Amino acid sequence: MRRPPPLPKQPGPPFDAPAARRLRTALGMGPEHVAHDLRASYGLPYVSPDLVVAWERGAITPTGPELTALAGVLWCSPGDLIGQPRTLREHRTARGMAPEDVARSIGLGLAAYLRMEETGDWRGTDRQASALASLLGLSLPDLVTVTGRAPILAELLRSAVTTRWQAYVRPVAKLLPLDQRLLEVTLQELYQAYQGRMVATLSWGGGIDSSDRSGREFLDRILDLFWTRVSDRSPGV
Repeated sequence: MRRPPPLPKQPGPPFDAPAARRLRTALGMGPEHVAHDLRASYGLPYVSPDLVVAWERGAITPTGPELTALAGVLWCSPGDLIGQPRTLREHRTARGMAPEDVARSIGLGLAAYLRMEETGDWRGTDRQASALASLLGLSLPDLVTVTGRAPILAELLRSAVTTRWQAYVRPVAKLLPLDQRLLEVTLQELYQAYQGRMVATLSWGGGIDSSDRSGREFLDRILDLFWTRVSDRSPGV
């Protein structure tokens, strides 16, 4: 039986496809067994073994009700099948909250909030961003990502480690609610790590090309390196 055309709806939560396959395999079930149980026990007549395989390969993401039913078949909680949220919409759906509830709680109109989810362009105030973080349980790195400030932060950090880090303490502080001393120490460490990496690569006889490649790898990972150092000194971040 063909799957009916999807109705307009919000996407489901982020799906951990490898976890679904791992859980099915551990139960000794084939895709055909999962599909049969979803049809017979959960009223999903369109589910085929091919659809189960597509879920497990990440080609298709199950809807919220499909994910809940799949968790029942695999004897796990829906949370075991939810991957790490990345976008604002994924964080909201992972919390099981309706968009109108989030919009109302943080003081935004529903249309404006949905537009932010769709575009990834956060237009709320700092107070609203703080309320959003509290409501959805967002860490500071998550909040920076979902409000679209990660690219700006990454560019500031790249400039800090390649030029004078002292000049970027204030711009980063305007972007992040972190202690200034913490930012100073972190930026200085990143600067020293980057510059030391460049000098070491040259001294090993790697040449300019090797040094440039090493430097690019460091700069590509600058956000992860920054958050790791911040969390080491401020575990609550």
